[in-house]
Amino acid sequence: MSNASPLSRNRGRPRKSPEEMAHLHNALIRAGLVVLTEKGFSAVGIDEILRLAGVPKGSFYAYYDSKEAFGRALIDAYAGYFATKLDRWFLDEALTPLARLHAFVEDAKAGMARHGFTRGCLVGNLGQEMGTLPPSFRRQLTDVLLDWQARTATCLRAAQAAGEIGPEADCDQLAEIFWIGWEGAVLRAKLELSPAPLDTFAAGFLAMLR
Repeated sequence: MSNASPLSRNRGRPRKSPEEMAHLHNALIRAGLVVLTEKGFSAVGIDEILRLAGVPKGSFYAYYDSKEAFGRALIDAYAGYFATKLDRWFLDEALTPLARLHAFVEDAKAGMARHGFTRGCLVGNLGQEMGTLPPSFRRQLTDVLLDWQARTATCLRAAQAAGEIGPEADCDQLAEIFWIGWEGAVLRAKLELSPAPLDTFAAGFLAMLR
């Protein structure tokens, strides 16, 4: 039988409420997304993310048992955020389908400009690091890109139905071409600190559709 008194058993830090735990977790995800869109995964330590988030190290391990597990959660969070962004533009029936694609490009340009073109696409950043990342990331990143392609193909099929692009166009292939080119344009925009690569790619892609 334990000789510890109820008072001694309750000593130490009080447990955080579910609301506090949720707040810390959200802060951790937000900080992780900021750092990974700027710097990538391999070169960043957990301590840097914790400092930015204002989260103690012990709280980190209450959520994730490794940096790899945290990375997978960040990919999921970014995928969800970006899918919502794509749907906001690609499903906007107030615009013609190709105008929706153009609106997405303009929104992306504005987002990069707000941060001085220092932040790119988390999925693209991690894809460039794949040789040094955990193998579990490869399938996850590929699945995210396939999801974005599917959403884009749906928008392009709407453009096809509206007569904006020809009936012979392969919308799935065009969506794949878009994302292969777009990720390269985002990388170039970060390199040049300029929206010009995004404009160049978007103009070339839209011209190809006509």
